[in-house]
Amino acid sequence: MRVMSGDGLFMDIMWMMMEPSDSVRYLSVTTTMWVVMMIAMMVPVVMPMVVVFRQLDRGASTEFDAVLFAIGYLLAWFGFSVAAAVLQWLLHGAGSLHGDLLSLRPLVAAGLLMVAGAYQLTPLKEVCLEKCRSPIGFFLANWRAGRVGAVRMGLHHGLFCIGCCWMLMLIMFVGGAMSVITMALLSAFILAERVLPAGPWVARLPGVALIVWGGYIATLA
Repeated sequence: MRVMSGDGLFMDIMWMMMEPSDSVRYLSVTTTMWVVMMIAMMVPVVMPMVVVFRQLDRGASTEFDAVLFAIGYLLAWFGFSVAAAVLQWLLHGAGSLHGDLLSLRPLVAAGLLMVAGAYQLTPLKEVCLEKCRSPIGFFLANWRAGRVGAVRMGLHHGLFCIGCCWMLMLIMFVGGAMSVITMALLSAFILAERVLPAGPWVARLPGVALIVWGGYIATLA
């Protein structure tokens, strides 16, 4: 009730995200929001990698090294969060985002969906997804000993993960940058990409579906 009446910290944050002209406050709050979203979405995704890391690591500080690996992974996504916040600021300032959820206007959203779908069909997507789907293969090819090595491996894997998912993450602007439902659906899809059996349904069929979806929205715009 306090939020609905316009009181409380949450409502203050909401108002800050509606004022792109105040760039410092807007970018600070928006970056924090993206960081929190990326942690919520990507921690479940990286857990299989952490489990395999613990099994392969024979050092005396296996648990701590696993945490360092996860920290390195999330550092990569922190960098993505900063870039996404800047993009949101630019789009909002240009009037391309609208509504309480800050979603793209239909024609732009349609274009983004089609580009995201096309990216699902590219060799780069396939290469990055393969790295994310094969924890043992990744570690055998990129193993680094020690705590610094754990962070470096986490960062390295995070970059592959960004290469796999960055266009999917931008779909947040279609459903709304502040949409919890869109975040949950994307998180479930990204996790499914990594755990489902190999086949065209992993990336290619969803890519075609995104292109068709974007085309349909374009016809309605």
